[in-house]
Amino acid sequence: MITYTRFYFALLFCITSIFGMSQTTNSTNKEAKALLKQAGQSFLKLDSKKSLDFAQKALVIATKIDDDLLAAKAYNIIGLNFEEFTDYKQAIEYYNKGLVLANKVDNDTVKGWLNNNLGNLYCYRKIDFHKGIKHYKEGLKYSIQHNDQYEIMFSKLNIGSAYFAVEDFSNGIQYFNEVKDYVDKEGDNEAKMSLNSNFGAYYNHLNNNQKAEEYYLKAVHFCEQNDVELIKSNASDVYNDISNFYYKIKNFEKAHFYLLKHDELQDKIYNEERLNDVKVAGLQIEHDEINREIDQIKKEKEIQQEKLQANRVFVILLGVIFFILLLLLLSLIRNNKIKAKANSDLKEANRELLIAKEKAEEASQLKTQFISTISHELRTPLYGVVGITDIILDEHKELTNSPHLKSLKFSAKYLLSLVNDILKVYKIEENQVILEDMVFNLQDELTIIKDSLHFLAIKNSNQIDINVDANIPEILVGDKIRLSQIFINLISNSLKFTNEGNVTVKADLIEKIGTKCYLKFQVIDNGIGIAKQDQEKVFDKFVQVYRKEDDYQGTGLGLTIVKKMVELFNGTINLESEENVGTTITFTIPLESDVTKVKSIINNLDVDLSIKKEYKILVVEDNKINQVVTKKLLENNHFKCQIVDDGYAALDLIDKVKFDAILMDINMPIINGFDTSKLIRQKGITIPIIAVTAFDKQDIEDKIIDAQIDEVIVKPFESHKLFETIKRLVDK
Repeated sequence: MITYTRFYFALLFCITSIFGMSQTTNSTNKEAKALLKQAGQSFLKLDSKKSLDFAQKALVIATKIDDDLLAAKAYNIIGLNFEEFTDYKQAIEYYNKGLVLANKVDNDTVKGWLNNNLGNLYCYRKIDFHKGIKHYKEGLKYSIQHNDQYEIMFSKLNIGSAYFAVEDFSNGIQYFNEVKDYVDKEGDNEAKMSLNSNFGAYYNHLNNNQKAEEYYLKAVHFCEQNDVELIKSNASDVYNDISNFYYKIKNFEKAHFYLLKHDELQDKIYNEERLNDVKVAGLQIEHDEINREIDQIKKEKEIQQEKLQANRVFVILLGVIFFILLLLLLSLIRNNKIKAKANSDLKEANRELLIAKEKAEEASQLKTQFISTISHELRTPLYGVVGITDIILDEHKELTNSPHLKSLKFSAKYLLSLVNDILKVYKIEENQVILEDMVFNLQDELTIIKDSLHFLAIKNSNQIDINVDANIPEILVGDKIRLSQIFINLISNSLKFTNEGNVTVKADLIEKIGTKCYLKFQVIDNGIGIAKQDQEKVFDKFVQVYRKEDDYQGTGLGLTIVKKMVELFNGTINLESEENVGTTITFTIPLESDVTKVKSIINNLDVDLSIKKEYKILVVEDNKINQVVTKKLLENNHFKCQIVDDGYAALDLIDKVKFDAILMDINMPIINGFDTSKLIRQKGITIPIIAVTAFDKQDIEDKIIDAQIDEVIVKPFESHKLFETIKRLVDK
């Protein structure tokens, strides 16, 4: 994973160099410049309360003397403070105010700073990387105009990092190579820290672990030499990157070490006091902004009144002239006015309805497109993870019982299901999520979950205990993936809010009616607890209960999803908690234990691979990893396959080679899977086409029918489902 890093001197160079540019000797002007200098120095020390206070005073002076350039610089520093500690939307607003003023005085230098800052905000806050890169390039243009090598260096570092953040390494590495020699010779700690961290990310992407570690450690070296308070947030990101790298290469001790350094810096930089200081100062700034706007309105009103006074005599004369005409035409005007008003109201109502309709359609389309895109982009790599795990299990039978592989496969499946449910929470609310019947052993599933959360447990020195009632049947039937989601959310919450304690998971059989078992589950911790006044709202969407000691953050959806999942099982959930004592969450759900149903499900999972006929499969897939996974899965189970990279290659090959079935990817360059399938059918070829895609089936159902595709398998999938589908369609 690439973590985007801001390069502060691309910002702070703006702050420290804004002084001395004007040649005016006006004392008020000098006072404003001095205040801006103090604001910049305070921001370097992360003393945002003072920084905002100085910037606000400078803004007041600049407004009084109508100095748009000084006002633009003040808005720049105010925007930096808001971006760092509080509200990104307000930061964008202040940066844009600064740009408007900089454009009025046509100052390219300040426009360059503000574009760089906007680029940082859009990229580092992961709002819109493409918009961020556009602002960076605009800032680079101004730096090149001034031939400022220092600003050029940081602009290119910013652009390279932004490209890396969207995994466009081919474009990003060009910018880093252009400035590498300059950074090594002339760059400061921050530049060297950023350059080496990004080279580490680049080689990590290439799986060159030796080079990646070398550059990451160089970046850490420069982090430890840094003594500027503001730059410590960059150091925090470097520690996070190297922790992720060590975790990837399974050096968990070092991964944990650097993760702790990251957390320590984050807590130090973004503490509650600083955040509150910025919020308080921000309120004062907003208040003053409103007052300035009111003053401007008053001035404009006075001007208008003067104009009205000057024209009053003229208006009176015109009134006298038209008075007689108005009397004569009064009845006609009255009728026309009534008709015009009725017509205007009708047009306005129609216009508003049309706008509302278009907005609703646009919002619905964007929502559907977002869900479909995110779902596809997440499922594609998860298919590689699940598929390679299956290949390892097939090729290395001795690893069948490996807890690590089980945890890996479980985590990938859990992540897929969790992301789907979060992105499609509206579908849950509309009862569009259907539980699946799977056979599982409760003790085994809880053990896998415990192993998957082991790293989170050791982080806070916690112990996870599992107690399963011996009366619970060994084999149960139900949706074990969504049951796992419930447990992982609840156990993760308990681990996060508990230090050096215990998290106990209990499962008891309440009663058994026929083949249905009513089970009571409890997740018990001895953590910090929840205040009584907050307990009723913890299951609401986007709720994050305020804590006095620590500021635990999250999406606010975890317990909401838990509650909705329990309700999908036709169960109930409740919470009991006491501050500084602990929390117990209890939920009760029914699960099947019908032996006949268990046998039926198990039998359906069996695929007769000892077939006399040899199946020959054409795989149309552009992703190299997915090609390897699909080929291994097929060949390891006695299928023959041939792989092509795109639809045109498939169309050429099927004229030369006879295949029993085609596995067709949908999202391919050059020509997509739908159009390829249509062209195959136009050739009169009727062999089964199975779409193997990361898109949700219901999102592409109409296109599947139109392309005459026989079946859809959604990535990642259980391999036996693919084999069963191929055999069923080919034999039919």
